Amino acid sequence: MIVGIETGGTKVVCGAFSPEEPAVPLDVRRFPTTSPSETIGRINEYLSEVGDRQPIEALGIASFGPLNVSRDEPRYGWITGTVKPGWANTKLLERIPVAEAVPTALLSDVSGAATAEHRWGAGAGVASIGYATVGTGVGVGLVLNGRLFHGNGFPELGHLMIRRHPLDDFVGSCPFHGDCLEGLVSGPAVLARWGVDSSSLPDRIRSRAHEILGFYIAQLAATVAYTSGVDRIVIGGGVLKAPGLLDETRQQFPLVTGGPHAGHAITADAFDFLVPPLLGDASGMLGASAAALDLLLARRGASAL
Repeated sequence: MIVGIETGGTKVVCGAFSPEEPAVPLDVRRFPTTSPSETIGRINEYLSEVGDRQPIEALGIASFGPLNVSRDEPRYGWITGTVKPGWANTKLLERIPVAEAVPTALLSDVSGAATAEHRWGAGAGVASIGYATVGTGVGVGLVLNGRLFHGNGFPELGHLMIRRHPLDDFVGSCPFHGDCLEGLVSGPAVLARWGVDSSSLPDRIRSRAHEILGFYIAQLAATVAYTSGVDRIVIGGGVLKAPGLLDETRQQFPLVTGGPHAGHAITADAFDFLVPPLLGDASGMLGASAAALDLLLARRGASAL
């Protein structure tokens, strides 16, 4: 059995899988992300229950961050400078005994989502994808030519300094940069600017709000496309659950990029290039499962040699 766990900023999703069907959970458990002690304690309880039924062969963890994912670097397995209260410098892997006992893959939550959407979701069938989430924070995961691109502190595109919309005078909500991308489009930024979440915007301001948010999210998509050459960008997260906001972002995208004749390689129609996720809230857990399976198969292959 393999186990995939997503430790998100608001909730944890755990699933157990057969290695033969790594996208079909045998069971799923969800609970809120609270304090490190309570949250990690519940993760360990789940792993103990699963392990009592059948031995765990590999574990994948996709966690919010910033997260140290490089085994050779100091503080591997730590959640480092997060703004989530109580979680800064949490030794995540050290507090999960199963992670010391079985092959364990560690990746960021958005990298997990990108992995799953590339393998089984909205990015299936293309070589390279970006996955962007716009929610409590803003994050991007990249799978380039079939391989996950990530390391300590990258890719970190939530804190891009971007062009301001001429109708937006909001100062921004990021505690580090004020009006960086995350400070302008994240869930807390939407709430601070308009007093409601993106799905509850009143009719009198919805069109203007969507224009502003779509303009910023389109700049994020353009940056991902310009720098990585991805074939598709999957955009999800709580802010994008607002009806019509993804379509507005698609409308803004060619305005931001100058369209397909502006000297760049983006030739796909925005409605094909910018797509919603297919795996929903399970993408991070499924990506962790995929990473665990890859590690298990690599270990089995090494043993066979």
